[in-house]
Amino acid sequence: MGTKVAFLGEIVGKAGVYCVKQLLPELIRQRELDFVIANAEGATGGFGLGKNHSIYLHKLGIDVLTGGECIYYKLDMVDHIKTARYVLRPANYPPGNPGRGWWVYRKKDRSLGVAVLLGQSGFSRVHLSNPFSFLPEIVRKLREETKTIIVDFHASTTAEKYSMFYYADGMVSAVIGTHTKVMTSDETILPKGTGVICDVGRCGSQDSVGGLDSGVEIRKFVTQVPERSQDTWENLELQGVVLDFDDDGKAEKIERFKLPCKEIPDDRNSDSEKY
Repeated sequence: MGTKVAFLGEIVGKAGVYCVKQLLPELIRQRELDFVIANAEGATGGFGLGKNHSIYLHKLGIDVLTGGECIYYKLDMVDHIKTARYVLRPANYPPGNPGRGWWVYRKKDRSLGVAVLLGQSGFSRVHLSNPFSFLPEIVRKLREETKTIIVDFHASTTAEKYSMFYYADGMVSAVIGTHTKVMTSDETILPKGTGVICDVGRCGSQDSVGGLDSGVEIRKFVTQVPERSQDTWENLELQGVVLDFDDDGKAEKIERFKLPCKEIPDDRNSDSEKY
């Protein structure tokens, strides 16, 4: 029977949310997906995930929304994540933090365990526990309920990501790299049956700096003056991977996709929470 899962690249801003709205339903239908996971770390203004956006994205068909170091940037998420089991924060945050870092999701006769871990390199604002030490215990708990386990490893460096890939090979079904928001072409299945990719990309503008307006981001580097990042709508795509797992939770296939979003809403510059 097996399980088929899509993991979407990081949703960035209103443009990224709009790409999900326009393209995800057809992707689910065409690929006959059992579950959809998406990193939503930048869905609200490019930094963080707000309550309203999380509810909207969940209604659009995303079963699990993952976050990283920005998970608490929007204050309404701090309370919302306590009861919203479809939103996951990194499991290696301190014990007692709001929300959860892993969970088992069920649909019909299928189950899927999802966990999030934050890397140690490049995150100056947070200093979390060692993700490598956390993983075996998380896997032990998840395996009590499911054989299929996907880890979102939100990390900055390829060295740390690849270390996690080989460390987790055979321990979990897949490790999906997020955070850099640029899709890599290194998707593969490791010798013990774990599917991996260094970065799953982003949903939103591709003619941009990580989905955000390039002019603003350039000025911040040139002047060193803080400035609010802005959405941009140039060359929209929905990016991600589709993974096939067998009944034992081993990855049988991992395939990248890039779906162009040709329609752009007339109200794209509004302050609506919808996009």
